[in-house]
Amino acid sequence: MEKPFSQACENNKSPILSELKSCFADVDNVLEIGSGTGQHSVYFAEHLPHLQWHTSDRPINHYGIKQWLAEAQLANLHEPLELDLNAPWPVKKVSALYTANTLHIVSSALVERFFNGVEQHLAAQGVLCIYGPFKYQGHFTSESNQRFDEFLKQQDSQSGIRDFEWIQQLATAAGLTLVNDIAMPANNQLLIFKRHF
Repeated sequence: MEKPFSQACENNKSPILSELKSCFADVDNVLEIGSGTGQHSVYFAEHLPHLQWHTSDRPINHYGIKQWLAEAQLANLHEPLELDLNAPWPVKKVSALYTANTLHIVSSALVERFFNGVEQHLAAQGVLCIYGPFKYQGHFTSESNQRFDEFLKQQDSQSGIRDFEWIQQLATAAGLTLVNDIAMPANNQLLIFKRHF
């Protein structure tokens, strides 16, 4: 069975890495929420050898992630944890959290649960990085994002591209401050938050 593969991951991994090098410079461990195919985890762990990269996802995706990890054989890359936003997280405290292309896929209720988990498990002065598309003041950043949002809502009415202002509100309630909002290729953003206590 071939490893799962995402062309989008291949396209965006290098631009994301260039930003993670600075925002994760003082980080020693990262929990990736929703590791998907496992491509990002392998690439980032390889190029950020100073940190321990912990993968996680629902069990349905573990087999594919493990294929990527087995091929990479990286000492700082760890087997996927079972993490479902509907359930308690399988960690205590981590110094950084990373998630890519997840908040528009899950329901709005699970976005709120995500930030509840961040509040519980991100250590003091910890860093949260969120990659994906967002709306600003109710407006899409591109026509393609608007079409993508329509597609998502056809699959699940509770999914869709999130309002940046709502995400910032949830982050603030979880004790986070926005450090940077970086425009990325393909009409995506990288939101970088830091815990201030």
